Amino acid sequence: IVFVIIALVLCSEAWATSDHEEIKSYIVYMDKSMKPDHFSLHQHWYTSMVDQVSGSKSDPAAMLYMYDTVMHGFSAKLTSTGAQAMENMDGCLAVFPDSVSRLHTTRTPDFLGLSSSDGLWPQSHYGDDVIVGMLDTGIWPESKSFSDQGLITQVPEKWKGECQVGSEFNASHCNNKIIGARYFVKGYEAMYGPINEKEESRSPRDTEGHGTHTSSTAAGSEVPGSSLLGFARGTARGIATKARLAVYKVCWAVDCVNSDVLAGMEAAVSDGVDLLSLSLGLVSDAAYYDDPIAIGALGAIEKGVFVACSAGNSGLSAIFNTAPWITTVGASTIDRAFPGPVVLGNGKSYMGSSLNKGKTLANEQLPLVYGKTASSKENANFCLDGSLDPNMVRGKIVLCDIGGNGRTEKGLVVRRAGGAGMILANEPEDGEDSSTNCHLLVATRVDSKAGQYIRAYINTTRNPMATIKSEGLTVVGKARAPVVTAFSSRGPNTVVPEILKPDLVAPGVNILAAWTGHAGPTGLISDKRRVDFNIISGTSMSCPHVTGIAALIRGAHPDWTPGAIKSALMTSSMPFDNLKSPIRDSITALPANAFAVGAGHVNPNAALDPGLVYDLGIDDYVSFLCGLNYTAKQIHILTKKASSCPKLLSTPGDLNYPSFSVLFKPRNSIHITRRTVTNVGGAPSVYEVTVESPANVSIIVEPRTLAFRKGNQKANYTVRFESKIASDRKSRVRPEFGQILWKCLKGGTQVVRSPVAIVWEDDEERTI
Repeated sequence: IVFVIIALVLCSEAWATSDHEEIKSYIVYMDKSMKPDHFSLHQHWYTSMVDQVSGSKSDPAAMLYMYDTVMHGFSAKLTSTGAQAMENMDGCLAVFPDSVSRLHTTRTPDFLGLSSSDGLWPQSHYGDDVIVGMLDTGIWPESKSFSDQGLITQVPEKWKGECQVGSEFNASHCNNKIIGARYFVKGYEAMYGPINEKEESRSPRDTEGHGTHTSSTAAGSEVPGSSLLGFARGTARGIATKARLAVYKVCWAVDCVNSDVLAGMEAAVSDGVDLLSLSLGLVSDAAYYDDPIAIGALGAIEKGVFVACSAGNSGLSAIFNTAPWITTVGASTIDRAFPGPVVLGNGKSYMGSSLNKGKTLANEQLPLVYGKTASSKENANFCLDGSLDPNMVRGKIVLCDIGGNGRTEKGLVVRRAGGAGMILANEPEDGEDSSTNCHLLVATRVDSKAGQYIRAYINTTRNPMATIKSEGLTVVGKARAPVVTAFSSRGPNTVVPEILKPDLVAPGVNILAAWTGHAGPTGLISDKRRVDFNIISGTSMSCPHVTGIAALIRGAHPDWTPGAIKSALMTSSMPFDNLKSPIRDSITALPANAFAVGAGHVNPNAALDPGLVYDLGIDDYVSFLCGLNYTAKQIHILTKKASSCPKLLSTPGDLNYPSFSVLFKPRNSIHITRRTVTNVGGAPSVYEVTVESPANVSIIVEPRTLAFRKGNQKANYTVRFESKIASDRKSRVRPEFGQILWKCLKGGTQVVRSPVAIVWEDDEERTI
């Protein structure tokens, strides 16, 4: 279940017109101010435009959604000719084909330091009356995580949403915890055809599990005695246990179609949510004016709604959701392990991670075979469907390499071939990643080094043997944590290199949370087990942790802007693990750089009182977009209004962001940027700067001290970056990293920390 459950080629439902031209769904961005006077409503204008390009009165089903809050425009089914004609009509800013996003698919409150006696929980009243909007696969309302017991107050008066009735879902499924639930499927069905209502519910009900898991992580109620088959037993609770949930089902069996995602964002902001959480992202990066999530998120930010998104599970590949108004969350581990050691026939043992319960090999040594040698088929090392020869696998433990297909699918392939157990071996790019699954057979996952040793043992031993010790143990407090997990997408930001992403990391590995009653813990159709809670991994899991913490901060500081909340989360984050050493990267086993960890690991109690914040508003983002040299139309798409850019443009790096990402282009060795901080701590107060410069860059901050006489007072400072590497360089230079820290000398003890990333662009490669 991690980043993508199923990868499919983008397709669309199509039917023939008189000239056999294919019809697809499109998102149309409009200049609302251009509405002709003879239309009383924008909706009438939009419908008329669809009729006009269709050549006659269009099918009412051709109009999918109309948007007026997070963006201006609509989505509709059009031919390519109709879409081109639409783009040439007065008032139309742009027409883009509808696209898809993919899902980026307890112990954590304790690991994060949340306490009922002190700090963020009691000071925020556990997020009471804060409304968290979850855009995902829906919700399983019967889960105890969504009980409203203990929520004494009624639904907040600002709430304007609804509990939408549908298949297996009625108004009684909403309560004082789930205060609203809606579903959006028009875009999905326009692209893929009708949903299979035998497998999916045409309602907010979650048949996948992903949305139930993320919702309970962000704001689930306390459930004592929770576990997955005995693993991670304890009291499961969301981060903001008393926050209210508003659920928007925008993802279905195959994908999340972005016209539906936009409709969900539109509804959520109109309904009155305080925060939006999206554990999903585009399948490839795009300019922000061509990114529906970025467009919808900026519209939400303008209305005062905080937006968190997952960074993606592509590891060293591109990071997603990089717009600066989005809080982009990577994934890290917690200090909980599920040991499942492998013992080879030669007596050597290698630690693995396993969720075996009730399935055991009784420590019996069994024949061991490598998937690659158990078949004549190519890529059998990945244990792909149909790749294993049952005659070579039956009754044996099979070593399978990570990659090619899902981990739980590998277990199904091995079981179908008659295998008795499975060892999953990380590839080098997976490093020490320990995320595991509740497989259909005895299985464990080992790191890449252990995988190399086990392969060597198989290749050099006449009759290799092994066993997997499945003891069903949960070990807490022993593992080094946090560690940035291998699958967490990393920078640099390929859309705008001057914005450092991810923003921070949060727990996203082996997370226990509520699950759907419709699917087993593997999510496979053949898995007939049913569980109340499941353990899964992904940046999908880390995102709702940050959403929940942001909900607590909103509860404690209701007057803070989304920019202030984001800044507090970033500048207070932790750079160290539980051994007081720099947070490591599981790929390299070395200290994680800012492209992996962002500003650091989220630190909830410190975020409550960050001292200084780098605030941002819509005008700051307009200046940023101007600095990107976006056209007037492109900026209008994002901001919903006409904007004029100054003749003297700022650079993208001048955005008042809580981190620094400096791009030295060829023949450019000096970069100067400015920042403004706002005092949200004690007063009077004085802060002094400390700079940790990379080896090949000089960093000078002026002034070196900032004094504040009162709360909410602002102060400015300038940073000068000078490269020590020749400006006419011919070869590529590796990125370097540092940090800028403002330490409170008077009026508090806060340390306001900003990471610094430096990238040199060479002559051959004009982008990173």
